[in-house]
Amino acid sequence: MAWTAISTRNETPPIVRGGWLDALRFIVAALIILHHFQGAGPLVLAEDLHPVFERGGFLLTNFFLIDSGYVLMRVYGGSLAGGRMSAGDFFAKRFLRVWPAHIIMGLSLVALVVGGTAIGVGPRAPEWFAWDQLPAQLGLVQAFGIPGGYGWNAPSWSISALIGCYLAFPWILKGLARLGPWTVLALGVGLYLVANQLTWSLFGYPVYQMPMGYGFIRALPLFFLGMALAWFAQKVWIAPKLAGWAGIGAALMLAFVQYFDKHALISLVCISTIILAAGAVPTPRPSKWVEKAAQVSFSMFITNEVVRIAWFGVANVMIAKFALPVAAQWALWGMGVMAAFVFAFLFHVLIDTPIQDRIRVWLKGRSRPRPMGATQPVPALEG
Repeated sequence: MAWTAISTRNETPPIVRGGWLDALRFIVAALIILHHFQGAGPLVLAEDLHPVFERGGFLLTNFFLIDSGYVLMRVYGGSLAGGRMSAGDFFAKRFLRVWPAHIIMGLSLVALVVGGTAIGVGPRAPEWFAWDQLPAQLGLVQAFGIPGGYGWNAPSWSISALIGCYLAFPWILKGLARLGPWTVLALGVGLYLVANQLTWSLFGYPVYQMPMGYGFIRALPLFFLGMALAWFAQKVWIAPKLAGWAGIGAALMLAFVQYFDKHALISLVCISTIILAAGAVPTPRPSKWVEKAAQVSFSMFITNEVVRIAWFGVANVMIAKFALPVAAQWALWGMGVMAAFVFAFLFHVLIDTPIQDRIRVWLKGRSRPRPMGATQPVPALEG
């Protein structure tokens, strides 16, 4: 039989910590920090260096949403389809993974704004800290058309949107159970294109530019695309060498097209290829450093905006008071970026991990063993 680089065989490497997918998670989180900090220096990088520093935000968010669907499908798809985990347990596990850190950072930002105002150092842009926007954001409902959620820890809209994706995940999985990998891949691509056309027609936006208040509409097609890529990856074997070269080529193509313009659909193909390739390349020697970096990536995402607001709230006062030269301003900017990484690591180790350890113990005690034979595995997910 002739050797082929792509075949329908269940030989996809299992997801392991410390591999390429973990490396991608950390890289994307680091680039999100740079994106959020790019406008806080003496020069706005998107205006004075290259617009990719601004428009890259939509790319990174797309990556984040697709990767979430991909990883959750690879990690939890079999357990949900086989009845070893209920839809309620899955949602509780995912919601409790993100909400405690979110609420801690939200309340920390409230304390920062109230405390700063009390000592006469209020925010320079108070419109971004309107109190009527806070309840929706703290409740993580701002991505579902519910008024509020703008300003404060604004990037949390994507976490809000993912809450809806977590609710939809088990039901989408049921719909995919008896479909083949190529059909599911075509569905993932096709439904994204349909969603894109619908949002253009109904709202005047492409799906990737839907306002934060309708973030769930933006997120779900991308999350589903990630699920479709994972389903394909679980059923179709891709030669590691082909996957590696495809991933490198897609990364280079993504950088090339972004140099000139947004090229949203081409960029989406590149991102999808990178994720698919990262999941297909084996990891013979997982890296503990890469694993730890990936574990910190969520803390990097949820804390960086609060660090930026706090750091430059102080830095801008110092710059104005002491008339600091441009070189010193750039030094403060660089230190602020580093502070975002350091704070995220400390938050992960000292706060987020202990909380999650307690939650895992609670969830384990809450779950009850299921009777053997109560729910049979879905054949399409076996193997």
